[in-house]
Formats: sequence, structure tokens, C-alpha cells
Amino acid sequence: MQRDAPVTPRTGHGPQSITAVGPVAALAKKAGKLEALDRALRQTLSPPLREQVRFANFRDDRLVFLASSPAWASRLRLQQAQILAAARAIGANAGSVTVKVAPLPPPDPQPEQSKPLSAAAALHLKAAAKSISDPELKALFLELASVAEPADSNPRRTP
Repeated sequence: MQRDAPVTPRTGHGPQSITAVGPVAALAKKAGKLEALDRALRQTLSPPLREQVRFANFRDDRLVFLASSPAWASRLRLQQAQILAAARAIGANAGSVTVKVAPLPPPDPQPEQSKPLSAAAALHLKAAAKSISDPELKALFLELASVAEPADSNPRRTP
């Protein structure tokens, strides 16, 4: 017969952060340390190289990096002594650097630039606002219409 583990009473109210729960907490702590190590080590590299490599892991005494191509991997290997010195300076007892060639993850997508609201759209919003009886909704339509660019400031129009 299997015994259930004793349930520890919770002292706080409401849901706990997942990063405060058992194995997830240890994983989150390790991820935070690796991210800090990544930032610190990559800052020692030249800007073009910094953009083409990523710190992947620190296991035993080995720093593992990912490079986007064999050429960037070779450039990183040439800077192994500099990387190890920087790692030791921040408290990571590293003895070697391993570089693997792998495509880097795509950069985070940039938010799309919002298109300006045309004067014609503003007129339609104002007309719609006149027909709305709810004062809050009417105010929202009028506020949105006020964001429109004036009809005389259209940069595409030619004089």
C-alpha cells in the first residue's frame, strides 16, 4: 500500500506563483542564472559576434555556446581564453568552451506600427457616435475619432 505524502499547509491566501513550487522553482532559478551568465559573457564579445552566438548551458566545468554558422563558431573559439577569464571573474568555475553550430532562434517579432486613422474614418466614427445612446460608448467613439490625422495633413496628397 502506498502512503500519501503529508500535505503541508499553505500560509498565504490565493494562488502561488509557479516559480515558487518545488522543481519548477529550481528550474526557474537555474534559468535565471544562465540568463545572467549569457548577458555577462556575451558583453565581452565584439558586437558582430555577439549577435551571432548564444550561450546555451553551463554543465560541469564547460560553457556551451551556439553559433549560427561554422565561421562564427571559429571566431568564438578564438576568443575562448577571454570568455573563460570573464566567466571566472563572475564566479563561474569554467575550464573549457564548447561551441555547437545550430540556427539561432528567430528574434522576437516587432510589434506592427499602427496605421494612422484617416479623416474619413474619423467622420464615420463621429456619425456613429451621434446615433449611440450609451454615453460611455459614445465617448469612446468620439475619443477614437479625435486620434485621426487632420484632412489637411495627409502626406500623400500633392499640392
